[in-house]
Amino acid sequence: MREGLTPRRATRCDAAAVRELTRSAYAAWVSVIGGEPRPMTADYDVAVRDHMIDLLHRDGDLSALIEMCPESDHLLVVNVAVLPIFQGRGYGRALLGHAEEIARSIGLAEMRLYTNSRFTKTIRLYERLGYQFDHEETVPNIGIAVHMSKRLA
Repeated sequence: MREGLTPRRATRCDAAAVRELTRSAYAAWVSVIGGEPRPMTADYDVAVRDHMIDLLHRDGDLSALIEMCPESDHLLVVNVAVLPIFQGRGYGRALLGHAEEIARSIGLAEMRLYTNSRFTKTIRLYERLGYQFDHEETVPNIGIAVHMSKRLA
């Protein structure tokens, strides 16, 4: 993790902040796909309870988060969200590295994630980080989801 940035596991008390950050982070994509991306409509009261959500603070202010769900043979990254004012500073990349450390620590050797096919900038980032295309899936009212994975050394 980058110097001065230490993630903290979200608790039930953080659900509203997780929802607010995620809505802000994905707002620019609404016009690209013609509707709200799935993370904007998620139930974060449930997600904070059922998933691992790690929050990244910068100078005491919530700036980014990663939502993960361990499965039997991989760690699924459900959501990476960075506030617009912090985008482009490597926070998402740092959180994905953090998720890889978590996967290794719980004995998982594969990362998986999915994103909208229209999020081409995001797909290119994942490819630069070693994720490979697995398959596409048509999702009603959302478009095409691109599924990607990465084997961990």
